Amino acid sequence: MTAYTFIDQDTIAQVEVDDGAAPTLSPTALHQATGWDVKPEGFCKGEVCVPAGAAVAADGAVDLAAFAKLMSRPLVIDQAERAISLGAAARDRGGALQSLDAPDFTLPDLDGNLHSLSDYRGKKILLAAYASW
Repeated sequence: MTAYTFIDQDTIAQVEVDDGAAPTLSPTALHQATGWDVKPEGFCKGEVCVPAGAAVAADGAVDLAAFAKLMSRPLVIDQAERAISLGAAARDRGGALQSLDAPDFTLPDLDGNLHSLSDYRGKKILLAAYASW
């Protein structure tokens, strides 16, 4: 078992991962990272349950790739950095894209003052983005 940083939308958790050929989590670690529980009826969160199928092994370990596929969510595992990111499902992102509303975020300016995109609603602004890759 290896400690990984698990990022799931608004949640960041440190979990133990069996990082073999198919990385797996214990049901407890899955709940800690995502809020989903493993029950006899499958993966459950609140009133919603999804049949687990082959995503849960006989020993109870949860295959992360199979879990992500069942949930229709993108999964990135960086074993070198010990990081896992579970993205939002396309169906969840679709509404935001159709609305053409940018998601709110807050960033500092060069003087350290925080600015939120929502502070400028109704005004024209220019956003410049840069990536080093």
